[in-house]
Amino acid sequence: MLATMLRAGGILKLAALIFAFLLAVFLAFQLLEINMDFKLSSVISRSVPVNEAPTKPVRHKCGLSKPCPAGHFAFKMASGAASVVGPRICLEDKLLMSSVRNNVGRGINIALVNGKSGELIKTDNFDMWAGDVAPFIKFLKEIDDGTVVMMASYDDASTKLNDEARKLIADLGSSVVSNLGFRDNWIFVGGKGIKTKSPFEQHIKNSADTNKFEGWPEVLEMEGCVPQRQE
Repeated sequence: MLATMLRAGGILKLAALIFAFLLAVFLAFQLLEINMDFKLSSVISRSVPVNEAPTKPVRHKCGLSKPCPAGHFAFKMASGAASVVGPRICLEDKLLMSSVRNNVGRGINIALVNGKSGELIKTDNFDMWAGDVAPFIKFLKEIDDGTVVMMASYDDASTKLNDEARKLIADLGSSVVSNLGFRDNWIFVGGKGIKTKSPFEQHIKNSADTNKFEGWPEVLEMEGCVPQRQE
């Protein structure tokens, strides 16, 4: 009986040893596989070139979508938003008018630029709701030939705008000023002495059916390249 128990104990010990050996072999192979994977991944990572840091997108003047050709001034502008946010006018990467610059107001906002050098001559705004149109007419008549004229509406730009003022703006190249109505949004770039109608003009009617804001149409934005005066 004792001999039988001793033989059984020996068999159990042998089985335990064999199990321990197999477990050790299994763990060794697992460690080897992990190590090999780590080394292989290291080799691959060293052999594959690291992508260069992405280059920053090229920024054009005034944030235009593409650069202007030589002999042109880059511009970007936006009308006012309802009676809350004023218009913005940028030329050659210089912010000429905006709420931040505190030089915009209700009505028509206007910037005059030297058509040859691109330098700002002056900015002003004229209240066409509660103001007098006479100072605006005087301002328009005093613009020198060759001047680039940039205009943007804010809130209401037409109530006090009479036929004389509309004719003077039309002479600057506007095609739609005669139809400008109450709280319409409008942006325009023309010039004193221009012989044709300007291609730089946008207009949206104040309509309850299409207005984005209650009582006002959506904001207008426009960008482009104004030919530099060569004379």
